[in-house]
Amino acid sequence: MTTSYYTSLHDCPGLLREGLPIITYHKLGPRPPGTRLKGLYVGEALFRRQLGEWRDAGMNPGSLAEAGTADGNPQGRVVLTFDDGFENVLRHGLAPLREHRFRAIQFLVADLLGKTNEWEQREGEATERLMEPSQVREWMAAGHEIGAHTCTHPHLTQSPLAQAREEITASRRKLEDLFGVPVQHFCYPYGDWNPAVRDLVAGAGYLTACTTETGVNGATADRLALRRLTARYASRNWKNLWALVKRKLAR
Repeated sequence: MTTSYYTSLHDCPGLLREGLPIITYHKLGPRPPGTRLKGLYVGEALFRRQLGEWRDAGMNPGSLAEAGTADGNPQGRVVLTFDDGFENVLRHGLAPLREHRFRAIQFLVADLLGKTNEWEQREGEATERLMEPSQVREWMAAGHEIGAHTCTHPHLTQSPLAQAREEITASRRKLEDLFGVPVQHFCYPYGDWNPAVRDLVAGAGYLTACTTETGVNGATADRLALRRLTARYASRNWKNLWALVKRKLAR
């Protein structure tokens, strides 16, 4: 892959055949005033367009459990992941996902359900609400999955090993107790991991863990260090503008 983010299938012509693509989203819908990390938002219109492109290309919803099981991407799968559990994903994402018949997994910060993005606010980011347990159940009732994203969203490699272990294991236990489903998939906050943290995730019994490292996942993929592509709007430069114009003229 030559790009670290994903905007359109037209920009990633090898996406279907190189391996299992896992797409990362954080927040959907309009950005509130004071937003600093604008790239973490994807508008609902762009999200719908991305889903439609995958459907038109014959791509199907995939699961993290499929990662590392095959060379290339023979079934044309794409896995959709949402980090953090933002309420705006429920508000702007459920209908498009239902209309295009795609499934997704939401990685939840177990101790902050129904609260706000405290870890981002400490860095001056705008406040966004996280899903309450009832909203998580609505998400699951629509056919989507949940995974663990620690209890409080720390930098795991900067935490004492015992604290990192507790963040990893307790988040799984709390989510399973609260929602009554197995929690088999993990996501490293900030993509922050190393071999010691990976060993803690393995010891906690997770099947997979997602990083922020770029790429797709073939048969030799490390299932506890899966690569992803971050979804975002296209950068506003002349190259991308001209590519957009050419696509519109070709229709």
